[in-house]
Amino acid sequence: MSASSPSAQAFDPAQALRLAQETFDIEAAAVLGLKARTGEAFARAVEAILQVRGRVVVMGMGKSGHIGRKIAATLASTGTPAMFVHPAEASHGDLGMIKPVDLVLAISNGGESEEITAILPVLKRLGAPLVAMTGNPRSTLASHADIVLDSGVEKEACPLNLAPTASTTAQLALGDALAVALLDARGFKTEDFARSHPGGALGRKLLTHLGDVMRSGDAVPRVGPDTPFPQLMREMSAKGLGASAIADQDGRVLGIFTDGDLRRLIEKGADLRAVAARDVMHPNPRTIRADALAVEAADLMERHRITSVLVVDADGRLCGAVNTNDLMRAKVI
Repeated sequence: MSASSPSAQAFDPAQALRLAQETFDIEAAAVLGLKARTGEAFARAVEAILQVRGRVVVMGMGKSGHIGRKIAATLASTGTPAMFVHPAEASHGDLGMIKPVDLVLAISNGGESEEITAILPVLKRLGAPLVAMTGNPRSTLASHADIVLDSGVEKEACPLNLAPTASTTAQLALGDALAVALLDARGFKTEDFARSHPGGALGRKLLTHLGDVMRSGDAVPRVGPDTPFPQLMREMSAKGLGASAIADQDGRVLGIFTDGDLRRLIEKGADLRAVAARDVMHPNPRTIRADALAVEAADLMERHRITSVLVVDADGRLCGAVNTNDLMRAKVI
């Protein structure tokens, strides 16, 4: 152990648990304390952001900077264009990223971060509205701001009352409150969230249509109603869907025959040598439109305990098929 390392002491599990519980209490109190101080200034900040023609530019140093990055990301994903600009880098050219049509959200618990206070005069000359999130309403940052959001806390969860802990939790909660109020004011919907998260599970569920994942063309097992049973089985085996559509010459679905139907016929001891597809099909099967969401097909199959479904076009003609494996490969389920 180096000479500068803290002296080692015996680990006390009870002490660790006590500190953890105290941390939860202190940080919960810090968040609840925001309620009494969140009023007209908060509403003004939301209104100001709604009126911005550009982006919300979030700034913060140290731990406040980490919180700022998260706030910017949350705003951007919930309908408010936003980005994070590091205050130190701003003094060396990145101020050019900020335009008069933007709004600056500067975060500093003490409100005296040198990197932020150094660029305040420039921001004021630029004309971009400045919203301060600070625990010190009498700070330099607060005095330059158009709107001040009080994120102050009584004490940090750190036993030394030094490391930013409760204060950053309060900043995070206040940022989330802004994002929630803004998305509500914008009428932001689930579909809008999905469009900004196309790679996520929600995006796949809300943006993936059956036409994107279904089997189509020759990959769809289909036979006519008079097709002999052996040929029906060959079609099912060749296409690997676990089922086959029975359709008329115009492509309208008459029925479906599945692996489950085959098992039930075998269990009954049925003579399958001379039957045709119409004799063994399940008539009027459940179908779904090609323009439906893939997740709707998953819900349909789950509700009716089936593993495949036929897809039809707007005229009710067979155009595709999908099973649970197809949806799993597309990560819809």
